[in-house]
Amino acid sequence: MGITIGLISDTHSYLDPKIARYFESCDEILHAGDIGSVEVLQSLQQIKPTMAVYGNIDGQEIRVLCPEDQWLEREGVKIFMTHIAGSPGKYNKRVKSIIAHKRPDVLICGHSHILKVMPDPYFSYLLHINPGAAGRHGFHHQKTVIRLTLENRRPTNLEVIELGKRGK
Repeated sequence: MGITIGLISDTHSYLDPKIARYFESCDEILHAGDIGSVEVLQSLQQIKPTMAVYGNIDGQEIRVLCPEDQWLEREGVKIFMTHIAGSPGKYNKRVKSIIAHKRPDVLICGHSHILKVMPDPYFSYLLHINPGAAGRHGFHHQKTVIRLTLENRRPTNLEVIELGKRGK
């Protein structure tokens, strides 16, 4: 059966009202940083239990509530979430070292506003997931989130959800 997780990043103080509809079927929500306001976190918590990391635009109020990194295990899947990671083959030094030593199954990150889901060719055990950006600020064209299921020690049923154009 597994558990269903909603992935979101880079809201920048804006929470699209459609997110509640897409995440109400989830067991929990993971926010990969650049939250922007405590109100966004509170709104997500009203939908489902939410874990988050702070991003580079987040101030002290968010940083007190959210760490830089989150580690969790669900259905036998070891997950590492941080805001600024880079991408496969181009991880920053800190993240590359963490991946090499702690060997997560899934890396969830944000920051780039670029939707990307791919197996890492260097760390063959790792699935890289960046849900793109769900907010109105940035250079992305489409607001996106991801919904996926974790079961039997692996991610399944991954869905990319487009919420509409960035400015709307």
